[in-house]
Amino acid sequence: MRREAFERAVEALGRRERSVAELTEWLVARGFSEDEVADAIEGLIDLGELDDERFARRYAEDKRELRGWGTERIREALISRDIDRDVIDAALESESRVDEVDRAAELLAGRRSALDTEADRGRALAFLARRGYELEVAYEAIRRREREAAPEEGDSGRARTNSC
Repeated sequence: MRREAFERAVEALGRRERSVAELTEWLVARGFSEDEVADAIEGLIDLGELDDERFARRYAEDKRELRGWGTERIREALISRDIDRDVIDAALESESRVDEVDRAAELLAGRRSALDTEADRGRALAFLARRGYELEVAYEAIRRREREAAPEEGDSGRARTNSC
């Protein structure tokens, strides 16, 4: 039966990467004993097939690139998968604040929503907050999008002010 638990775990990992806690729960739900599960998990860790650090790093990369998630949403998702907080911090530290602002601004640009009114900016802020961006990052991304959308000096009919 121990061999069967190991083989089923290998099959499960072949379909998608999982954390130690997720795979443990998956095996328990299939009726394997605690000892069988512990042996299978230990064997997979020893072989390098099961690694929470690798899982957290790849999960964070995927959610950033494919879903446009911010750091806070990724953190919450990894916490819910019982990943150690130090492992989560290490997986998330690879992205700088500048990179996160860039990604948030790109999300806003992709939406092609106006940022002309307070209501527009409020909707943009709520959108980025739902994606897991910290408020400071969201504000900075909105300001950047506003600057990028503003007509260049001299291109508009607005009066320019000269400072002396």
